[in-house]
Amino acid sequence: MARGPGSLGRPRPDPITMPKRGKRLKFRAHDACSGRVTVADYANSDPAVVRTGRVKKAVANAVQQEVKSLCGLEASQVPAEEALSGTGEPSDITDSSDEMDAQEKSIHERTVSRKKKSKRHKEDLDGAGEEYPMDIWLLLASYIRPEDIVNFSLICKNAWTVTCTAAFWTRLYRRHYTLGASLPLRLRPESMEKLRCLRARVIRSLYHMYEPFAARISTNPAIPESTPTTLKNSKCLLFWCRKIVGNRQEPMWEFNFKFKKQSPRLKSKCVGQLQPPIQYKDVHTNPDQDCCLLQVTTLNFIFTPIVMGMIFTLFTINVSTDMRHHRVRLVFQDSPVRGGRNLRSEQGVQVILDPVHSIRLFDWWHPQYPFPLRA
Repeated sequence: MARGPGSLGRPRPDPITMPKRGKRLKFRAHDACSGRVTVADYANSDPAVVRTGRVKKAVANAVQQEVKSLCGLEASQVPAEEALSGTGEPSDITDSSDEMDAQEKSIHERTVSRKKKSKRHKEDLDGAGEEYPMDIWLLLASYIRPEDIVNFSLICKNAWTVTCTAAFWTRLYRRHYTLGASLPLRLRPESMEKLRCLRARVIRSLYHMYEPFAARISTNPAIPESTPTTLKNSKCLLFWCRKIVGNRQEPMWEFNFKFKKQSPRLKSKCVGQLQPPIQYKDVHTNPDQDCCLLQVTTLNFIFTPIVMGMIFTLFTINVSTDMRHHRVRLVFQDSPVRGGRNLRSEQGVQVILDPVHSIRLFDWWHPQYPFPLRA
């Protein structure tokens, strides 16, 4: 027998479809109308919203627009919270909403205030200070010591530009020149009238006239400990050998290697961005920039292969076989050695000087560095 609708003949109620636990109900703004806003939008809303007691902003805005369209202009003056609560008194939800709005407003005001202060501080920094004319910096440069020129040029761009002028280097030379100074003919006052290589000539002359620079040369060792690292991957520009007469009755031989040091990558980038003004290009011209001279004096003449144009990759100093002198070993390659690789003993061109009487290293500004005729 078929079952009836119920024991009393009443129809059975439709089963209530409950939302799955943990599933968030999505709200669409176009669904907010007088017939579609249900209790489920509030009682079974997002659990995160229920904990904070805050109504979704999309729901509040949609209901407010619906109320305005139904009630006209007067209802537009009613806050959205009152329309949702149904009375003119604020409910618990509206209280928490007001607190959250106040917190958000306070955070927003603090963020805007910080941005304004940061912008104002940046504008103050950009506009801070005054730009003095070049004459003022040229006047101040007359009181700068030679060892403080670098620090002075780093003050600002105008100070650096002053150190590029011919007037700056001419005044520096006259300030330290004395009539009794022992200078080579190429560093005499009459040679300072030429603009080409003026800066290099003044620097060389300071190592003859200026006492702190002269003392620096006398206290430095003949060959610094950093020489093997400094000369690594340097290019041999010139090589010559000559016979000299020393304190001994027998003559000695002097082997000279002129190297062009490899400029660091960072230094080349920085220098490339800031070049001297074009009108002072001759003043800063220096054919021997970043050059040095390795001078090895031996007791006997030693045949050496041609190494000009090759890359200097290895330099070692050992004790000679007679235990009284030194033994120098130089290795040259066709290309630089990268990545700290170790060379084999048979690789490259080797120059062995033994026995060695003395070893000296001269930078381009050293008084004993050979002065080129074109500079």
